[in-house]
Amino acid sequence: MDKKLLAMLACPVCKGDLKLNEARTELVCYQDAMAFPVREGIPVMLSSEARTLTTDERLDKR
Repeated sequence: MDKKLLAMLACPVCKGDLKLNEARTELVCYQDAMAFPVREGIPVMLSSEARTLTTDERLDKR
């Protein structure tokens, strides 16, 4: 994912920072404990498409 695009994106729920999880191909918001998928290089910034982070993922803020 393009670093400039990533720098411009914000969580659609809280407007907070997003972290790229390259292994899972998703953008993570630790404030809301949500992960937004990236499909074919396009971030899907819909809360209805996001998954909830597990407790372990919430604690492991890499």
